[in-house]
Amino acid sequence: MLPPSPTPTQDEYHPIVVVGAGPVGLSLAIDLAQRGQAVVLVDDGDRFSVGSRAICFAKRTLDIWDRLGVGERMVNKGVSWNVGKVFFRDEEVWHMNLLPEPLHRCPAFINLQQYYCEGYLFERAQALGVDIRVKHKVIALDNQPQQVTLRIQTPDGHYQIQTDWLLACDGARSPLRGMLGQCSQGRIFQDRFLIADVRMKAHYPAERWFWFDPPFHPNQSVLLHSQPDGVWRIDFQLGWDADPIEEVKEQNVRPRVQALLGADVDFEFEWISIYTFACERMENFRFGRVFFAGDAAHRVSPFGARGANSGIQDSDNLAWKLDLYLRGLAPEQLLDSYCIERHAAADENLLHSSRATDFITPKSEISRLFRDTVLRLAKHHAFARSMVNSGRLSTPSSYPQSPLTTPDEDTFASNMPLGAAALDAPLRQQAQSTWWLSHLGHRFTLAMFNPRDDQLSSLSALAQHETLQVVLIYPAQNTPAIPPSGFTVLHDHFGIWQQRYDAQSGAAFLFRPDQHLSARWRQPTVAKINAALKRACGYTQGDAYAEH
Repeated sequence: MLPPSPTPTQDEYHPIVVVGAGPVGLSLAIDLAQRGQAVVLVDDGDRFSVGSRAICFAKRTLDIWDRLGVGERMVNKGVSWNVGKVFFRDEEVWHMNLLPEPLHRCPAFINLQQYYCEGYLFERAQALGVDIRVKHKVIALDNQPQQVTLRIQTPDGHYQIQTDWLLACDGARSPLRGMLGQCSQGRIFQDRFLIADVRMKAHYPAERWFWFDPPFHPNQSVLLHSQPDGVWRIDFQLGWDADPIEEVKEQNVRPRVQALLGADVDFEFEWISIYTFACERMENFRFGRVFFAGDAAHRVSPFGARGANSGIQDSDNLAWKLDLYLRGLAPEQLLDSYCIERHAAADENLLHSSRATDFITPKSEISRLFRDTVLRLAKHHAFARSMVNSGRLSTPSSYPQSPLTTPDEDTFASNMPLGAAALDAPLRQQAQSTWWLSHLGHRFTLAMFNPRDDQLSSLSALAQHETLQVVLIYPAQNTPAIPPSGFTVLHDHFGIWQQRYDAQSGAAFLFRPDQHLSARWRQPTVAKINAALKRACGYTQGDAYAEH
């Protein structure tokens, strides 16, 4: 339990206020603080999450957290896994490797209890000077064109905060959403699921196991995950008619777990809960000076690990845009692009989540017959495996149609589409090993592969730009004897970077501060690069790009 924060003796002003100290709110506050912004974070609670809750964190989230200074700590504590297996009744019908390529710094997924994530993020935020206030509950909100006023209730009294920007990360029930008279719309699923966090000594591998209609829990589904500290997460589908009060009683849960594990396995419970879920989102994520992120903006089923991972991508998308705007380096149109990009991402997640739920919980005999037939065929036929849906696992959002993205004028054969999050790759810098993503995220980055001398001279002016860094990447067989001055120089020692980006000599790649690829060229020019940078900063045709 965290001690309540002191109550201010008078009303205050702060330029940025984040509400909600879950993984999304903490990540957003850390990102802004790392960029030099002063942030106040308020939360009505005084403790970290109880139980595992969100446990599956995808590679993209780990890459973001690594940039925020906590990724390595998360990976070291978490259980890393790449393999998922699907069972139908008592047979394995399919298994998948979610990170088949070697030479990535982060695993495909880790499992880590949410209370550990929140604790690590909380400590990082404190170290960066974020003003975190617990037991401070927002009870009223006045959203005006020039400023937002919050009335805060604490154990010792009330006070007000005036802020320029309010970032609402206050969860699926979001009181702030209600205060603005807004709601989420979508689909409510009439089914109940039981979560049991079980501590035991087990010999199961660190994999995701999903059963359809297993003999130990017939006509329903079961999900098994490993967690740190010898804890295992088990989800049992119960059906809509299950009594939520009776089903969480230990004497009723124990037989279900024992049937899965076997009569000779000893275990103890750490946490038992029951849940229902919805796939829904707000119509808009921005209302003047208020932005919504995470579950406050959109909610999906837990199958596929799309909830928390999508919320972290929200924070990753918003922080750099708000920072550039506040520093006078971008127009307000850049803030509007948050909604354009994250609305599309939310819709994609809702679609996948709804489809997974329909497959897991068929609502008619015909639907069940279809699902069971697909599962039988999947054991022997590849075409059927693509139809198996035990929760399409979270993948990074791409923004190919974003107004910030410059369309390709050349053809690239890489597996990374335009607008996607950057793929990592091992590189060398001054004879030391490094990773590509370690060099992205602070500013815009222009990567030039094996540049010609004439390109270097024309890039000198770009290297002086406040919002842009220029990185030169050379293949191992063409390392310059004297590295060019004024640029970051890296070496593609293994050829992995060139392969993953389909890079040819003289090519250029422009990455945003959130590590997404916003433009690329086989034959770049300074004019093309300037135009793409202007576009990625939110300037529309005809706006003058401010030189800083």
